[in-house]
Amino acid sequence: MSPMEQRTYTVVGMTCGHCRTAVTEEVGALPGVSAVDVDLATGRVTVTGEGFTDAAVAAAVDEAGYGVVT
Repeated sequence: MSPMEQRTYTVVGMTCGHCRTAVTEEVGALPGVSAVDVDLATGRVTVTGEGFTDAAVAAAVDEAGYGVVT
């Protein structure tokens, strides 16, 4: 089993509580993700879990209607 890891992403386009909920739900549904913390002020999304990939997180954020800055 891989160790629990935490990664932070910068997401553009989030401006309100609905944005936070949409990103949290999409990213939180990914296999291996145990927690998602969205900071609207900075645009930072911190993901905690095991076995998730950057590509999967970016795809989930895209599905929510926003973009990850690379």
